[in-house]
Amino acid sequence: MTELGFAKMQGLGNDFVVIDRLDGGEALTPEQLRHIADRRNGVGFDQLLCLEPGSGTAEFTMSIFNADGSPAEQCGNGVRCLAKYAVRKGLTERTRFAIASSGRLIDVCLLDDECVSCDMGVPVFEPDLIPFNADALAPWYDLDVGNETLRLGAVSMGNPHAVTQVDDTSSAAVERVGALVESHARFPNRVNVGFMQVLNENEIRLRVFERGVGETRACGTGACAAAAIGHRNGLLGDNVSVHLTGGTLNISWSGGSSSVWMTGPATWVYEGKIAV
Repeated sequence: MTELGFAKMQGLGNDFVVIDRLDGGEALTPEQLRHIADRRNGVGFDQLLCLEPGSGTAEFTMSIFNADGSPAEQCGNGVRCLAKYAVRKGLTERTRFAIASSGRLIDVCLLDDECVSCDMGVPVFEPDLIPFNADALAPWYDLDVGNETLRLGAVSMGNPHAVTQVDDTSSAAVERVGALVESHARFPNRVNVGFMQVLNENEIRLRVFERGVGETRACGTGACAAAAIGHRNGLLGDNVSVHLTGGTLNISWSGGSSSVWMTGPATWVYEGKIAV
C-alpha cells in the first residue's frame, strides 16, 4: 500500500480528485479508483482526473475515470478544474493553453474573475459517431423506455449525450429514467442523460444523470449538449445560461461547424494524501 497525493476540486459542485501523473507511475486499478471514490471510506468524487504530459500543441493530457472505476472520454467541468490546478501548482505560466482529451484538443483560457473558458469542440450529431443506433439522422428520436416512449435528442461532445425536454426539472424522474436510458441497448457505450426545461431562448434549467456516476450537481459537457440540441431544434439562441443544481454555466454556440464555448468557475477545495 502506498500514499497517493491528490487535490480535491469542484466546478459548480461537480467534484473531482486530481492526480499529477506528469512523471508517470503505475495506473490506478478499478478497485483503487472505487476506493478513492467512496465518500465514507475514501475521498469521494464524481470523476478522477489524471494530469499527464502533453504532446504536439497540447500543454497537458487529461485522463478521466468515473466513480465506478470505468474510463470516461470527456469532462467539461473537469477540464476547467485541471487547467486551474496546473496554473495553481506552477506547472505552466500560461493562462491560455490546450489540453488533450480522448483525441480532442480543448483550448482553455483562465479569466480574471476565477472562471475558465473552454473550447469544447464541434457537436457531433451523426448517430454512428455518438454512438447511437438509429436508422437516420433526425432532430429528435423516440426511445422506448420501460412502459413509455421518450423523445430525445442525441449528440456527442466528445462523449455521448441524450437530452429530453421536460416541463419542470424539479419533478423530472431523473434517477429512474436516467438509469434506464444510460444503459439502453441503442447506446452501445452507454450515455449521459440530460433533462432540460426551456425557460426562454437564452435560459434553461438542466439536471444530468451521468454515465457511471448517477445524477451530479453539474455536468459541463451535458450543458453543452443541451444548448447544442436546443439550438439545433430552434428552441435556443446562440448564448444560453444553463442553470444546474450546483450553479450556472454560460454556453455559446452559433451552429454549424463552429465550436461550443463553455465558461464557468473552477474551485480549489483542498489537497492531501490517501493510502491506496
